[in-house]
Amino acid sequence: MAIDYKPAIHFNHIGYSVDSHPILKSITGSFPEGKITTLVGPSGAGKTTLLKLCNGLISPDAGELYIKGEAVDSFNPVDLRRIVGIALQSAPMVSGTVYENLNLPLELQSKKLPKEEAEQLLHDVGLQGDFLDRNVKDLSGGQRQKISIARTLVNHPEVLLLDEITSSLDRTSLREIEELIVKINKKYGTTIIWITHNLQQALEIGDYTWVMMDGEVIETGESALLNDPVNEKVRRFVRGEAE
Repeated sequence: MAIDYKPAIHFNHIGYSVDSHPILKSITGSFPEGKITTLVGPSGAGKTTLLKLCNGLISPDAGELYIKGEAVDSFNPVDLRRIVGIALQSAPMVSGTVYENLNLPLELQSKKLPKEEAEQLLHDVGLQGDFLDRNVKDLSGGQRQKISIARTLVNHPEVLLLDEITSSLDRTSLREIEELIVKINKKYGTTIIWITHNLQQALEIGDYTWVMMDGEVIETGESALLNDPVNEKVRRFVRGEAE
């Protein structure tokens, strides 16, 4: 990606294996600070593994990984996850109210989220303040995903990792989440890394795109590359001929 930008996350020949089977193969490149980068590619390409490396859920076997210019292993894991938040497709919740879920990141630090801040977080994700007292078991899929994102924002992360967060949502909820992520990016300058199987979403939402296949980065650039890929394997993937 021959573009001049400040990297939020930089990979230098990153490798990762499970039982001697390579999942990531010498990944080199950067995610631009303050931009939305989408990750696309067939299932099993290594996209989720790459995301897990970024907030210390797993550690690389080889190479160097830098977060905001600092080596990832120089961070305390708790501090790293305040800087690099993650929201998952499953939007996992603890039993109880919306407020109890929003408060969880601070409860783990022996702190408490003021109700006013909790209400503001809900407004930021397009929900009313009276949602605080609702039981999470009564929420729709789209509402759960919004609460999951709001909970991730409690620590004011500089980088937000998103793993297929709209894949199980209806069209209306999908659009609402897309608009929310763009709003977070613009309002807070948050760097967004978004795994999606929806190529149209990657094209419309992403500033930049990485195409991954078989543990390797095949092509990167501005998201418009999906309209006319240079790499033939990427061309076949975009046409739906490679899975």
